[in-house]
Amino acid sequence: MSQYVHTPHPHTIERLEHKDHPVTTRDVYSEKATTKFNSWLAVKITDGVGTMWCAYVFAAVALVGLPAALKPGGEGIIAWIAQTFLQLVLLSIIIVGQNIAAASSDKRAEGTFKDAEAILSEAIEIQKHLHSQDEELIAALKDALSKLPAT
Repeated sequence: MSQYVHTPHPHTIERLEHKDHPVTTRDVYSEKATTKFNSWLAVKITDGVGTMWCAYVFAAVALVGLPAALKPGGEGIIAWIAQTFLQLVLLSIIIVGQNIAAASSDKRAEGTFKDAEAILSEAIEIQKHLHSQDEELIAALKDALSKLPAT
C-alpha cells in the first residue's frame, strides 16, 4: 500500500466542483439593484458612444460649430479644435480602440481559461495513471516477494 496521499490544491477542488467560466462584464455587476442598474446603464452608454458611427455624429456636431468659431470674436480655430472637435470625436474613437483591445484580451483570457481547464484535466489523469502504476508495481513486488524462499 502506498504511503503517498494526494492532497489536491483547494483551487483545483473548487474548479472541479463549480466548472466556472471566464469572467465577463455581466459577472462584475453588483448584486444591489441600484448599483446593478447604474452598471448596466454605464455599459450601454459606453457601448453606444464607443462606435465609429457615434464618432461621425460627434464630428458632424463639432463641424456645425466651426463657422461660429471662425467668426471675428469667436473662440478661434485652435480653441475649437482642442475644446470641441478633439474632445467630441476622439472620445468615441478612443473607446472604439479600447473595445477592440478588450475584445482581444477577452479572447486571450478565454484561451488561457481553456488551457487551464485542459491542464487540470491532464493533471488529474496523470494522478490516476500514477496511482494505477503504484498499485500494479506493489502487487508485482508482493507476488515476487511471496515466491522468494524463506530464510
